[in-house]
Amino acid sequence: MNVDPPRSDVRKVGGDGSSTARDRASLRRTNLGLVLRLLRDAGPRPRTQIATETGLPKATITNLVAELVERGLVREGDSARDGAVGRPSRTLEIDGRSVCGIGLEISADYVHLIALDLRGEVAAEHRLTLDARAAGPDAVLDRAAEAIRTTRRTLHARKAQAVAVTVAAPGVIQRDSGVVSYAPNIGWRDVDVVGGLRERLGRSCPPVQLENDAKLGAVAEYLVAAQAGIHDLIYVTGETGVGGGIISDGRLLRGSAGFAGEIGHMRLAPGGKPCACGRQGCWETMVGLNALLEHAAAPDDPVRDPSVDLEQRLAELRRRADADEPATRAALDKIADGLGLGLTVLADVLNPRAIVLGGYFAYFGDHFIAQVESELTARVVAPDAGGCTVLASTLGFSAAARGGAHSSLDFVYQDPGGTMATPG
Repeated sequence: MNVDPPRSDVRKVGGDGSSTARDRASLRRTNLGLVLRLLRDAGPRPRTQIATETGLPKATITNLVAELVERGLVREGDSARDGAVGRPSRTLEIDGRSVCGIGLEISADYVHLIALDLRGEVAAEHRLTLDARAAGPDAVLDRAAEAIRTTRRTLHARKAQAVAVTVAAPGVIQRDSGVVSYAPNIGWRDVDVVGGLRERLGRSCPPVQLENDAKLGAVAEYLVAAQAGIHDLIYVTGETGVGGGIISDGRLLRGSAGFAGEIGHMRLAPGGKPCACGRQGCWETMVGLNALLEHAAAPDDPVRDPSVDLEQRLAELRRRADADEPATRAALDKIADGLGLGLTVLADVLNPRAIVLGGYFAYFGDHFIAQVESELTARVVAPDAGGCTVLASTLGFSAAARGGAHSSLDFVYQDPGGTMATPG
């Protein structure tokens, strides 16, 4: 999935179309999507301004807007003057409360589901704690399918419908087939996630797609960072594994085979600890969640119990850090050293405008950021760390699920006329 930056430089659609009904319908779908994406990216505006920015005739815009309003995707907003003499015109803005995209993250420690409406507001949320490795793929997919069913019932009660489900999974995934090829931290190999969910959800199942969790986290973080004018960033998430998503000039960077971002397996400590991937000295053995827990707590400490909700365990570690408990503070210092080492490599190679720390890294952002930025300044070849700043995620552990929900909503923006939105 490409992520278009929320800017107003919308492409113009030209040509007078074909004489065939199919081509006319295709052109109409294209133009409906063009108008809807303009309102999403550039904000509310009157019909005359939409016509100017899209290059479409005013009469065409009137008809397109009427259909979008009828489908509940657009609504009239405040009055605005567009420079013309006379009564002010009404602006148009995204509505879309009747359509939602679902994002579902499968993590080593939990399943998290979020449904967002077209305005990006949370319509439903569901989270459950589980040990994915111990439970196994079938049990995890059972729980995930039940969470989707529960969410769809909630949406139905609100007179809203889910247009799609996007699953965020760790490890190496095959987007076209919907298969998790290899996710060492949850012990999965060749698991048909999309097929498994479709089978469990039955004939009423909405479209389901699969994406890497860190890439979807990067999408969600970019939508926040872009508001501050940041269009090049690296998202680094700390959980049992360490993953990355790269946004370059407002677009998600995939690489030639789609595997860009497997940063957790950079070999930064030759001869170091064994990694779940089978190698030694991977970056995630230095800074992943297990590394933090091992440094900070004894094996029988409750913060290392995977049956306890992860955020509860992190809250306890946070309490200890704030109380200057020596083992916890030493553990955080050690993690910060490892973070600085790996982020220096990424900053030298990719020269991002920002590095966003997600997952548990965000939970302890104020303990990490100053030390990490000092490392970047000292180690990155470019002056002033190449202009890179380090930020703590404001989305926390919800980033991947939110990115999935936004990805699901792309079905609406690409084909507004084909969505499940009910006219009227």
